Amino acid sequence: MSRRWTARLALATGLAALVVLVLFGGLASLLLMAVGWAGLVLTAAGVWWMLTHTGWIRVLAGMLVVIAPLAVLLLYSAAGLLWVVLVSLALWALAVAAGSAALAEDGPGMPERPAGRVEKPFLIMNPRSGGGKVEKFGLAERARELGAEVVVLDPERPQDVAELARRAVADGADLLGVAGGDGTQALVAAVAVEHDIPFMVISAGTRNHFAMDLGLDRQDPSRCLEALTDAVELRVDLGHIHGGEPGEGNTGNEGNTGNDGNTGRVFVNSASFGVYAEVVQSPAYRDDKARTILEMLPALLTHAGGSRLTVHADELVLDGPQAVLVSNNPYQKGDSAGLGRRERLDSGALGVLGVEVSSAAEAAGLLLHGRQGRGLTAATAREVVVDADAPAIPVGVDGEALVLPTPVRCRIAPGALRVRVPRHRPGVPRAAAPMDWRRVRRLALTMGRAATGRGAA
Repeated sequence: MSRRWTARLALATGLAALVVLVLFGGLASLLLMAVGWAGLVLTAAGVWWMLTHTGWIRVLAGMLVVIAPLAVLLLYSAAGLLWVVLVSLALWALAVAAGSAALAEDGPGMPERPAGRVEKPFLIMNPRSGGGKVEKFGLAERARELGAEVVVLDPERPQDVAELARRAVADGADLLGVAGGDGTQALVAAVAVEHDIPFMVISAGTRNHFAMDLGLDRQDPSRCLEALTDAVELRVDLGHIHGGEPGEGNTGNEGNTGNDGNTGRVFVNSASFGVYAEVVQSPAYRDDKARTILEMLPALLTHAGGSRLTVHADELVLDGPQAVLVSNNPYQKGDSAGLGRRERLDSGALGVLGVEVSSAAEAAGLLLHGRQGRGLTAATAREVVVDADAPAIPVGVDGEALVLPTPVRCRIAPGALRVRVPRHRPGVPRAAAPMDWRRVRRLALTMGRAATGRGAA
């Protein structure tokens, strides 16, 4: 279906949602809408109070989270209008989905370059990643059949993957690759950049965010091995992070794997600061994640615990955000949480998402309005400096928990990494664009007139 007709579908179903509500609900429809919004606001406020308090206040807030939506449904049912509301909501959801799809545009994609022949590829595989995908898909055997040297890590004996990669390059490896999580991908990618050789991603991790944004097949990681025989090359950016003031032991070797903060690290996805980074540092987190989160969140969200952050993203300053995500290239605008897809990995800019919520009202606004909510700041920058009222802060770097001395600096290295990918791959799925009814109406009407010659100037 063309974008014009998708926009028309959005307008038609959006109008139908209102017609159903008014036609069958009558004057009560206005009351129904008010009750629904009130229930949503109360639910969001209850979630905020539950996360920021302990004891009996948390219990009452939890009851509110359950009771508010149930009360709304009971009121609709008692009025005999529950089916009207459900049909109207379904039509409205279809309208929003169609409108977002109509506004989404396919970008030009990242430029592909011819990939030269490799003589001695070296692949590192983590058998624990992704619940055992290396063994499930026979990745090691298939890669060896294609001429690659493969090292399968021993789960019982931790190994320095960066050192393994450096040794392989010294022995003549002309391509490095990883079947594992994004943290391991980043460590080996740094070595590939040091020696200016191609890097290969095999989507054997749990989430595979980096592989997804490269357009690789995440369902069948064995298809990534086609890059050994029929490939193209992408030039993508890398994020760099290091802690401490310049000159205080910083060597400038961003590929170093040390965790002391005096040397740099690279990240292929993101570096997180604040609430999430503080929680995962807790020794109790591994044993009981849910309980640890509930115990720590009240102090962290109200600034009664943890470090107070100050973030400088080029000219933008964030004072006291509870959470900050710095990503290697910004996430798509349609993803309000910043946890989805990046349109490209070669824009030369860091993405910055900061969350600062200080009340139940702001929490409700953030839930209702997404990126337009008052508590969420989205920006791009070439450099981000995160300072705090502490000499060191927790940081999550591609899922790995570190502690770095402040200030922590993030920067981007445009086109630093040569990624070898299969010539034929699924590609990056197109994400829905932020909803804008004015643009949808203009698209549905103006394009229609132009198509018939009436829109010509």
